[in-house]
Amino acid sequence: MNFDERIPQSAIDVVAQHINQRNNKQYGISIISIPDNPETPHYFEIVPFSEIDNLDWRVYAIDGSQNSHSFYNGLTIAMYRGGYVCFQSGKQIRMNDLDDPIVLGQAYTPDNILVTCEDHLYAIYNELLTLPPVKAFLDFLGDTPENIFPYTADTLVAASTSALLSFCQEILEWSLVFEIACRPEIQPYDFILRDGTLRSLNIKQKYLVQLAELLAEKKIVLLAITKNSPIKMELSYTFRQIDNYLQEQLKPQYPFRHPDPGSQKLCCWFEIPETILAASYGRSGGMFTRKALTGGRGIGLFFAARLDYVEKLQNYDWVITDLSMLDIIPGIQSGDLNRDIQTIEAIHFHLTRLTQEHYILGYPYPLVEAHNFVTLKSDFKEEVINRVKQSMYLSQRMDNVDIENMFLDIHSRF
Repeated sequence: MNFDERIPQSAIDVVAQHINQRNNKQYGISIISIPDNPETPHYFEIVPFSEIDNLDWRVYAIDGSQNSHSFYNGLTIAMYRGGYVCFQSGKQIRMNDLDDPIVLGQAYTPDNILVTCEDHLYAIYNELLTLPPVKAFLDFLGDTPENIFPYTADTLVAASTSALLSFCQEILEWSLVFEIACRPEIQPYDFILRDGTLRSLNIKQKYLVQLAELLAEKKIVLLAITKNSPIKMELSYTFRQIDNYLQEQLKPQYPFRHPDPGSQKLCCWFEIPETILAASYGRSGGMFTRKALTGGRGIGLFFAARLDYVEKLQNYDWVITDLSMLDIIPGIQSGDLNRDIQTIEAIHFHLTRLTQEHYILGYPYPLVEAHNFVTLKSDFKEEVINRVKQSMYLSQRMDNVDIENMFLDIHSRF
């Protein structure tokens, strides 16, 4: 029997129907900009390519990664890591004190990567709390892990190794936001970019607000960006409508500053309405998408943005940005929910300085570099195992046959 024959065609048809329905949902979003309404598209001219590096600012980009592999004898290699890179005037600048001409970013990787029993999982959790950026972040928050985190070590260990690694990775990433904010060279209006969102299921909201307040006080701009979001499926029809209007009607009459037609690009942003958030995340995502600093899970406000243009790939070049509410709703803590349209416009305008690299048009290249810097790629298993084998042979004087049997992957024999 072929694999295809084991999947009922009715199941395939249901999937196709669901995708088609969501891909063509109409939410009635106006394609015409209304200046004072952030939930309508706001169009603007991209920063000319020749000027993208003219602004003397620093852009920090944070990312993390995790990976694990289990062997037939109950031995598991489990790792997570997090790190960041920094760019200024289009060039990467050093964030570490290493004497390495290539590795310029700052990364943190734990020592506890071996799991053979439950105690080793607790060791991974406990080591997280002692990593320098995490310890400094917890000291800043001024509370115990039991109060800051919604999950205890017992809950995480009982869940799965993957759940524990995901938790550790995210806590490390948020700690790196704090570390960057405390770096001596940081200046007002520098950007800190995260991959993903400004929401967390692993840190209670009031502590994220405490971090956001520090950043707002220092005038550091924090935001998160992702190309992968259920919001994009809900907005597929809207994206097509906006793109068609922009290309066919707005662009021919737009007063571009740049005279070269090949460089005349229009960008766009708009705030995601609550109806779309509800459809994207469902009932379980209510706290995740709440537009408030209490009763929710984050400190951000979702926007859809097109920061460059790729012909015939309309959905591809849209991203979801998550901007700190304290940056764009300056009166939110006193009950004034009016959006600062000029600040939202400025943030997205300056992001276009980072989105014109040919290999990933529309997405900030510092985040691409951060991802490449920290990601534990699929070959991490081979690298780690080979190094452990070498150490077992050289420093522990173990027999080669015993070493090879220790790391036998039984599935590879089938």
